[in-house]
This record gives sequence, C-alpha cells and structure tokens, in this order.
Amino acid sequence: MITSGLVNVFSDDINASLGFYQGLLGLPETFRTPLEGVPEHVEMRAGGFVLGVSTAEAARRVHGLDADVGRPAMSLVFWVDDVDEAFAAVTASGAPVVTEPHDTGNDNRNAVVRDPDGTLVELVAKRA
Repeated sequence: MITSGLVNVFSDDINASLGFYQGLLGLPETFRTPLEGVPEHVEMRAGGFVLGVSTAEAARRVHGLDADVGRPAMSLVFWVDDVDEAFAAVTASGAPVVTEPHDTGNDNRNAVVRDPDGTLVELVAKRA
C-alpha cells in the first residue's frame, strides 16, 4: 500500500537547484543527505507536495539510473498567491522564460519557466 510519495528531479548542479527551489520559490527543506558538505539529495515541502532534488551522479552511482537532466516528460506545477509577482522574482534571478504570465481556463493565471537544469516549472494562481 502506498502511504506517501514525492517527485524527484535530477540535477547536474544541486546547489543551483536549491537556490532556485529554496531561495527563489521559498520551499522549506525537510530532509538532506549527507548532512555535511554538498548534498546528494534534498527534500522540500510545498503544502502537501514533496519535491526531492538529487544529483544525477548519485542517481547513476546509487541506483544505476541514467538521469536525463532537464528533459522530463513532465513539469512541476506550483500554486502561488500571485503569478506575476512570482514570475518577476524568478526571472529577475535568471530563470529562463518559457511562457509569460497569461490567463487560462478555470479563472487561472499561468506562467512557465525552467529551473537551472532545464526542468519545466509552471506557476499557477487563481485570477483575482
């Protein structure tokens, strides 16, 4: 029986990824290994969602995975209070723009950027 889960993103530069997810998006850290030095895996919480970031090197060494960094067939979606404000903050810090903030169906406003490894990150909020 499944009791919980998380999405794990692989990174070639975990410190850059942590700067994006923790520094820019403000996700609080809940787990890290190893505790000292550069981590190989860090978990963060966004409401009831858990995001893990692991080094591609650790994925190869520990699990035998050939992680194709930044080329997933998925995107990470984060609900935010204000899409335009969140988009401005992450792009001002260098996140590459995929789509500018725009209104979509269901009274949503969306924007899409890429994290430092190229993973798609979608920002969504209800329109005011």
